[in-house]
Amino acid sequence: MRVVSLLPSASEIVCALGLHDNLVGVSHECDFPHDLTELPGLTSAKVRTDSASMTIHGDIEDLLRKGLSVYEVDAVRLAGLAPDVIVTQTQCEVCAVSAGELDRALADWVGSRPKIVSLGAVTLEGVWDDIRAVGRAVGRERKAADVVAVLQDRVRGLAREAAGTGQRPRMAVIEWLDPLMSGGNWMPELVALAGCESVLAQAGEHSGWITMDQLKRADPDIILVIPCGFTIEKSRNELVVIAEDAEWRDLRAVKGGEVFLADGSQYFNRPGPRLVESLEILCDIAHGSGRDQTATGMRWERWG
Repeated sequence: MRVVSLLPSASEIVCALGLHDNLVGVSHECDFPHDLTELPGLTSAKVRTDSASMTIHGDIEDLLRKGLSVYEVDAVRLAGLAPDVIVTQTQCEVCAVSAGELDRALADWVGSRPKIVSLGAVTLEGVWDDIRAVGRAVGRERKAADVVAVLQDRVRGLAREAAGTGQRPRMAVIEWLDPLMSGGNWMPELVALAGCESVLAQAGEHSGWITMDQLKRADPDIILVIPCGFTIEKSRNELVVIAEDAEWRDLRAVKGGEVFLADGSQYFNRPGPRLVESLEILCDIAHGSGRDQTATGMRWERWG
């Protein structure tokens, strides 16, 4: 079976199902497991992702206003790979290639069309369902059930440990910096499982824009910064600008040294198996004993 994945979380799901060697093509953002970067890249972004937050936001908004996709699919290269299964997504047209863009790439397809699996999780249960859906598409239903069971067991164990601390700090998750966006979808669930109270977002609802005034009025105990697609280093550089705002400096979490940066690109923004590792990061930030040191593997760090 020849499998193409057009988003990073799908590639991680395919690999978790034991089909690493069946992947014949991936998106330009698929980088875990790390050797996936050696496979043919089938997508590209129409905006420069190394720009500042506000510039990226403006470029994307301009494309969407014109009715254009944020990404392109190399239709010729995709056809040449002759995949049996293509995994794409319907969750967010800004995060990865959309189902519509894939349809356009397959418009001139000759011969039998590949099976299309479109993932669209906005909750943790949705993520488990997506893993099962990929399992059905690739003939690994039992393996998918086992993977989900292991992940769910890890989640329950982490939640029990967090609940046992007897603490429930209020946490805001920032998914974009300029303008500010509060992390929604599965993030409020992860925050609650980590023994915290999520502010400025509701479980199962898409991430939404917020103002500095809203953040100030919520005044959380902890702020976690995980801009979509950003590394810790890029987030740290972006925060330098935000830190000039007097309202930001007046926040309880900022004054108390409770602002943290995590690798949103690798963890929180990928609705796949590593959301459990994202929960581990949350638990360590909120309740762990090593809070004053960068976690092993550079998964998160304290800002300031």
